[in-house]
Amino acid sequence: MEELGGKTAALTDAQAAALAASGVVRVSRRRSGTWEVEPCGKVGVARVAGVEIRITPKIPIRRLLFLIGYARDQGGWRDEDVELADFPDLVPAAAHAFARQAERALAGGVLQGYRTVDDALPVVRGRIRQRDQVRRWGLPAPVEVSYDDFSVDIAENQLLRTAASELLALPGVPAAVRTRLRAIAHRLALATPLRRGRPLPAWRPTRLNARYHHAVRLAELVLRGRSFDQDWPGTVRVNGFLFDMVKVFEDFVTVALAEALRPYGGRCKAQARLHLTRERRVLLKPDLVWYATGDRPAAVVDAKYKAERTSGVPQQDLYQMLAYCTALGLPRGHLVYAKGQQPELTHHVRNSGVELVQHALDLEQDLPGLRGQVARIAEAIVSPSPGG
Repeated sequence: MEELGGKTAALTDAQAAALAASGVVRVSRRRSGTWEVEPCGKVGVARVAGVEIRITPKIPIRRLLFLIGYARDQGGWRDEDVELADFPDLVPAAAHAFARQAERALAGGVLQGYRTVDDALPVVRGRIRQRDQVRRWGLPAPVEVSYDDFSVDIAENQLLRTAASELLALPGVPAAVRTRLRAIAHRLALATPLRRGRPLPAWRPTRLNARYHHAVRLAELVLRGRSFDQDWPGTVRVNGFLFDMVKVFEDFVTVALAEALRPYGGRCKAQARLHLTRERRVLLKPDLVWYATGDRPAAVVDAKYKAERTSGVPQQDLYQMLAYCTALGLPRGHLVYAKGQQPELTHHVRNSGVELVQHALDLEQDLPGLRGQVARIAEAIVSPSPGG
């Protein structure tokens, strides 16, 4: 089904309850006894209680992968880096893109590098870990040591191997791409697979691993999508490759606007913690606050993807932004929507002098157009406020 659509399905009561508890979709019973299944902000593929769910994003898959990657590393992602064949669904498209980049990375051989190893050896290698050795109560061997090992078992290869294995476990990957993924995993067999649920290992882009950069970034994207595979409270298990579009949009807008505001000076703070009342009982966390000088706030921004169909004035969003402006003492607040959800409008709040500005960001524009839109929103943010 499409991200803004829905589908009627014949489900058992147990399946419907599991789907409702999963957070992937909403379900409601129809008079006919069937169930209406609607997405609730996630895109991708998931299996819940034996039911396979496929949700296609409303924006092109190439752009979705770019938004996710840019929010993680704005300096290392370009739209053309994500080369996709004509795949309509997210899983086969991501698998193809990853396989292509991983094959390019490995064309020059499997990368090797130094990693620090802690071990107990019969002879000294590297340096002795004195604290651990003391615990052996004077026994001469084995010796607790740390040493640098030149190996293929480094973070970059671990990420590539694990991403290939995770993609192989997903439904919907074409047979030809599966063959390529198996070959990639086989070449990286000496790299330790990462355990699900653990933080991804850190790596640093350098000249020495330059041919790996795009592949490793895609691997991180794949593994973050697979991080939705989890046990939910109770007995519901979600196994899938999913992205929360609300979070994707929020992260992209926050990072892109912070970059666009950099030439104007000041500093940006994401998810700033504010309190609405003097008693500090009501916590507020706007997506982005721009401080023009020192600790004096100059603008507040909130990103609103709104995956569900909306009509009329977004009252809850306006109330929330008014609270932000009140807490920060600002005469203007900015709401950034994905185009098609809300029009570009300015609301003038009575008896307060506060303006609430709605911006619309067209995610389907080409990359220069998208950057131009972000730049124009940044210009509006730094423009003088009413009475300022």
